Amino acid sequence: MNLRQMIERQQQILDAARTAGRGMTAEEIAEFESLQRSIDAARAAGSSGTPDGGNGAAAGAAAGTQQRGGEEGSEDGEADTQEAQRAVQMERQRIQTISDLCREFGMESRSFIENGTTAEQMYRAVVEHQRATGQPIQTGAHITDSAEDKFRRAAVDSLLMRGNVSVDNPADGARQMMGMSLRDLAIECMIQDGTNESGLNRKSADDIFSMMQRAFFTPEAAFPSILDNAIEKAYKEGHRKVAVTFDRFTKKGSLADFKTHDNYYVAGPVGEFLEVPENGELKHDSFKDAKLPSRKLKTYGRQFTLSRKAFIDDDISLVVSLPARYAASARRTINKQVYGILLNNPKIFDGVALFGKEHKNLLKTGTGITQEAMQTMIMALSNQKDQFGQSIIINPATIVVPSGMQFEMYTLFNSPTINTEGNTQAVNPLYQYRDRLEVVEDPTINAMCGGLGKKMPWFLIGDPGDCDGIEVDYLNGQEIPNIRRMEVPGQLGLVWDIYLDWGISVMDFRGMVKNPGVEVNTKLELE
Repeated sequence: MNLRQMIERQQQILDAARTAGRGMTAEEIAEFESLQRSIDAARAAGSSGTPDGGNGAAAGAAAGTQQRGGEEGSEDGEADTQEAQRAVQMERQRIQTISDLCREFGMESRSFIENGTTAEQMYRAVVEHQRATGQPIQTGAHITDSAEDKFRRAAVDSLLMRGNVSVDNPADGARQMMGMSLRDLAIECMIQDGTNESGLNRKSADDIFSMMQRAFFTPEAAFPSILDNAIEKAYKEGHRKVAVTFDRFTKKGSLADFKTHDNYYVAGPVGEFLEVPENGELKHDSFKDAKLPSRKLKTYGRQFTLSRKAFIDDDISLVVSLPARYAASARRTINKQVYGILLNNPKIFDGVALFGKEHKNLLKTGTGITQEAMQTMIMALSNQKDQFGQSIIINPATIVVPSGMQFEMYTLFNSPTINTEGNTQAVNPLYQYRDRLEVVEDPTINAMCGGLGKKMPWFLIGDPGDCDGIEVDYLNGQEIPNIRRMEVPGQLGLVWDIYLDWGISVMDFRGMVKNPGVEVNTKLELE
């Protein structure tokens, strides 16, 4: 196998791993390193000019033959070989960095090498490992930032600031880089990656895009890494800032897989203690249990693309604002699904509608915000019984209303006195609840009921510590969407997947009371 064939074989190994979306296996790494040793030996023998016995002469001849073949080959072939060599070198550097860090901090390196972990991700994994194990970083052992790391952080923060995403303590140089277009940033990244092609600054944005897109298949390429980090920070910011209310009256849960979890039981009450007369026998007691509803996760997501046109047009909003909007959309989708359960009144685990006479949690006639309605709903909540017919105490905690009702709620709970039928002042019995009840107002109810002028229900929710209600489960408790870059050959753009796993379950009906409500309107005349 001559020099060119060995390099091509290394490139085949890298391509196979990338196509499968993984790092190299142990066998591939071993073959990769063996080929590299042979390549290094062949080059050394070919450049020394002094044969070292028969084997050295053969290696020198092979190297010389390879050199003549390269000179006679086309320019495209030479470019491919150089690109392959750069990819090989960067892969070797990645493996070496991971191996050194894992050896220094007592971690197993194989999984990180095989799953394609980058050097930057490895640094973060080391910090997380030290934090999780409670081990301080040893004296003299420091993870320092290279010039490349500092450049990438500054580039990420500059993209975020250009996209109007707030950045606390921007990295050094970030503000100076805000004037760079995506084309200029891609050129700077290719220079950072070692591209020595002359005339980069004279190339059009379309040419740079084509070169940059090929770099997406190269490990450790700077530009895709910068985009990934900018997008990740942007969508986390969008997830954090989105205005939703479902998590103020639902429970957050966690499931470890996508199987249906239906093996949950609640133990019933034990019997009361009975008097035992002298020489009498203790009576045997048995208790029952009741099955709880099942829980199951589903996956929701979207895909978006930084297109060739957006790159050429320097449309920075697609890099930062679009991912933030998708992350916010994930939270709004959950919010809408939770309110869909409250408004659509579906059948739940016992085969009966969530709100109804069977569950004793639905007012027969809808009302506005009145003292009588509020007292009735509190009494309905506090007179529920558990699965075994035992009285339970459920304290009211949250009132969920459509937009436009919160004003009346404020008056109802914050006035010490009320007017009676005889126009006299009396103590307001609901005044004692002013600091115990949270009012949650959400226009999602208005939108799902058809807007102002339509009949809109409202709800009283019990304290989650007293009872179960609606639970939102996430895969392993992760409520921030996942995002990953997809390498799609033949597509004129850079593609990212954004997805999240969640499931919404009604765990119990006893902690919720529904008032069918009345028409919600405004005194303003709207066209």
